Amino acid sequence: MVTVAHCPSVDEALMLKSMLAGSGITAFVPDELTAQTAPPYLFASSSGVRVQVAEEDAETALALIAETGTDPAGEGSV
Repeated sequence: MVTVAHCPSVDEALMLKSMLAGSGITAFVPDELTAQTAPPYLFASSSGVRVQVAEEDAETALALIAETGTDPAGEGSV
C-alpha cells in the first residue's frame, strides 16, 4: 500500500476514497477508526488521516487527486 494523501479530517479522507472508488481505484483509510474514536492520538503525530492505494494505482490516484484542485498530500507522500 502507498499513501497518496494525508487529510486534515476523516471526512476529507473518506471523500477522496469515494472519488477514487468512482474512478475504479480501491482506496483505504487505515486511520479511519482512530480518527473517529481517539482523534488526539492521531493528530498528535501531525500526519493527518492517510489515504492509501495499491502501489500499481498510486500514479493514477495522485493524478486524479491533483485534478480535484486540492493538495491533501503531505510530506512523506508519494
